[in-house]
Amino acid sequence: MSPVLADVLLVTALIGALALAHRPLGDYMAAVYSAKKHLRVERWIYRAVGANPDTEMRWPAYLRGVLAFSTVGVIFLYVLQRIQDKLPLSLGFKPISPDQAFNTAVSFVSNTNWQSYSGESAMSHVTQTAGLAVQNFLSAAVGIAVAVALVRGFARSRTGDLGNFWADLVRGTVRILLPVSVVAAVLLIAAGAIQNFGDIHTITTLTGDKQPISPGAVASQEAIKDLGTNGGGFFNANSSHPFENPGGFTNLLEIFLLLVIPFSLPRTFGRMVGNVKQGYAIVAAMGIIWFLGVIAVTWIEYAHPGTASQIAGGSMEGKEQRFGEGPSSLFAVSTTMTSTGSVNSFHDSYQGLSGGVLLLGMMLGEIAPGGVGSGLYGMLIMAIIAVFIAGLMVGRTPEYLGKKIGTREIKLAACYILITPALVLIGTAVATALPDGKDAMTNIGAHGFSEVLYAYTSASNNNGSAFAGFGADTPFFNTTLGLCMALGRFLPMVFVLALAGSLAEQRPVPETAGTLRTEKPLFTGLLVGAIMIITGLTFFPALALGPLAEGLAA
Repeated sequence: MSPVLADVLLVTALIGALALAHRPLGDYMAAVYSAKKHLRVERWIYRAVGANPDTEMRWPAYLRGVLAFSTVGVIFLYVLQRIQDKLPLSLGFKPISPDQAFNTAVSFVSNTNWQSYSGESAMSHVTQTAGLAVQNFLSAAVGIAVAVALVRGFARSRTGDLGNFWADLVRGTVRILLPVSVVAAVLLIAAGAIQNFGDIHTITTLTGDKQPISPGAVASQEAIKDLGTNGGGFFNANSSHPFENPGGFTNLLEIFLLLVIPFSLPRTFGRMVGNVKQGYAIVAAMGIIWFLGVIAVTWIEYAHPGTASQIAGGSMEGKEQRFGEGPSSLFAVSTTMTSTGSVNSFHDSYQGLSGGVLLLGMMLGEIAPGGVGSGLYGMLIMAIIAVFIAGLMVGRTPEYLGKKIGTREIKLAACYILITPALVLIGTAVATALPDGKDAMTNIGAHGFSEVLYAYTSASNNNGSAFAGFGADTPFFNTTLGLCMALGRFLPMVFVLALAGSLAEQRPVPETAGTLRTEKPLFTGLLVGAIMIITGLTFFPALALGPLAEGLAA
């Protein structure tokens, strides 16, 4: 079987699996967040934290819950890293330095999982499991909760109530993320991923050198790492490490896990607003952008000219021989378009134009299909922008799902889409102007600029992947990237929840002959076009200085 045919079958199998999961998982999540009863274990948690899950919250109270919970998570994870040498199962590792502990704490709480350290040689078993893995669950649950609050804003009328943050947080963790992760972890263990709390083993290599082999609870962390679109690997090599990703089956399983909830949430959205066709329009826009990205990166990596690439059948630098160009490209596009950051190959080694596509996937706001929760609310914000543009074209007050998009709503949406570009471009400009940024580049010219641009794009959009040649473990980058991760995660949530509250207070507008049909293919095309144009106008100059210049010079 030719590699190209194998890649086509792989993508077909993945799309088929996602299509099969879309309806049942989407309907189940809608039922979870619409349920009136609480499980017994959920009641125990509510009593432990002193929360009343039946109390409705307006958007300021909901936001306070998000920020307070996340702040406590940052503090706990920071302290845990600083005292890990005094805890059991420390493996002899020293405490994490203050700047790196801050960066890592913000990274995992913000669902970014940017790693400026090697997990197998820095983090103890307790830090990995009780700290990082726990935040993988909680940060993902926070993202879904905020998305559900926005959906309720569309579904409800003449009320400012958006549900209860604590109930949404606990339900997302207990009823969705935890059970699916258990099943995924069992499958990974059966396929060869490790799961233990053993000591470090030292082996003798074929050349006679000594090499330490780190054990750990890898499969359980790997499952939620991908399912929650987190991305933080147990090992520095992430999903290219055979302990995390043993073979072809686990590679496909991990790609499926990082896509399944983001691609199913539009079904949840359609169910909760009472029109599943609206969900189909959103998921179609997500799928089109994702599929075009897969085609572009795969084609560039196969077709890159050069004697070495032609002999190898494609550009194999930085890729695992077990996977090759197709599965590596599929993984790379999926991880950069879902805020996951997990990698099975090193993006620094991709061709210039391929790196540009991966950068663009993050710059879009990671909405194709995006992170768990964040992808849906990001796409709904873009849908509001698209409806507003359509209203300007025909001279009609824009409406979306029976809600008028007035001055307040469009201002909130505009603030949302301006936050991450400002963080990315300002951060990149400051870093490249200072000696710290120049010293961190392992390459000169356009590729070196791409390394810095990629770092701030990844941090500000809460992705977490990196150009592997970039030296980010310095006080300057640990601090500035940490700030970008925090602002890029929580400032957009402020505007999302404020928008949700504004929409929930409105009276529904009756549909007329002039109402834009937002469930039709025409709107899907308009939505995709608006996303590409807005992102292109914002980031094209930066892309032209980096990956485009490198690709055209190749």
